[in-house]
Amino acid sequence: MQKVGDIVSKYKLDDKDKFVSREFQKYAYDLAVELGDLAHKSLYMKLAKETPRILLEKARSFVKDAYQPKSKGRLFMWKLQELKKGIKI
Repeated sequence: MQKVGDIVSKYKLDDKDKFVSREFQKYAYDLAVELGDLAHKSLYMKLAKETPRILLEKARSFVKDAYQPKSKGRLFMWKLQELKKGIKI
């Protein structure tokens, strides 16, 4: 018989979401990684918390379809601002 601790220690568990406790935080972190803008992940967390998800997804899709943008984060923010303007009108 082996100890449970010995069996579990054989497997390395990747606990990369150690400090994520809500779904919007995970979404925002993944968005920041996709946009290559981890320096501003707190901004994406605020957006994910307060902005309707459909707008974020449309802006994300727009950036994914763009051909080699200089800054994916800047393009994302521009498109999100344009989408918000469209809703207010």
